[in-house]
Amino acid sequence: MNGNPGDTPDIDLPGWACGKGKAESRSGYLLKRPWDVVVGLIGMMIAMPLWVVFVIAIKLEDRGPFFFTQERWGKDKTRFRVYKIRTMVPNAEEAFGNIQARENDPRVTRVGRFLRATSLDESPQLINIVRGDMSWVGPRALPINEVQTQETEGDLPDEAVEGFETRSKLRPGLTGIAQVYAPRDIPREQKYRYDAIYAYSQSLITDIRLILASLWITFRGKWESRERKL
Repeated sequence: MNGNPGDTPDIDLPGWACGKGKAESRSGYLLKRPWDVVVGLIGMMIAMPLWVVFVIAIKLEDRGPFFFTQERWGKDKTRFRVYKIRTMVPNAEEAFGNIQARENDPRVTRVGRFLRATSLDESPQLINIVRGDMSWVGPRALPINEVQTQETEGDLPDEAVEGFETRSKLRPGLTGIAQVYAPRDIPREQKYRYDAIYAYSQSLITDIRLILASLWITFRGKWESRERKL
């Protein structure tokens, strides 16, 4: 990709999100890591009482497991297990296959709809942040073996989509430019372009702005919106 990917006219982002940076370096990681750990531990202390409430709600609805774990792509194409609160019916992958969630998805439970709208189902990923699998901000951690259905070329694995190599140089994040600003249902290749923009613009200030924007979207319950979240 030549030049700053934020220069493409069909990507509408605030100016601060399109600065010039570089993919995560060793020195950058050493500066970012303490921030991730401290804020991650604070986030876990805030989230734990909520987890108790969600455990009760989930058990009352279908008596299924609370946590959902799944193998995801990490930095440099490593693999790790991500933690989430289960929002779909038990054994959804076995029954429906590993396909991307969609609007009015029949697999999603009633409790799950609230959790997904607020993104609180992602809160156990604070564990992954503290462990070092993830960062607060970065590209979304994609499931292994997830495919994109195409009308003319058949199913295409995420890792075969143009732009995967660039995003793989970054540590996955709980939130990021694509998660906050990309329309929900655009093709994976276009979302990868948002991830490439973060590779150019990442900084502590950018991360703080994205975290604050994410908290505002959570407060408004807009994470499942097909329109602009901000």
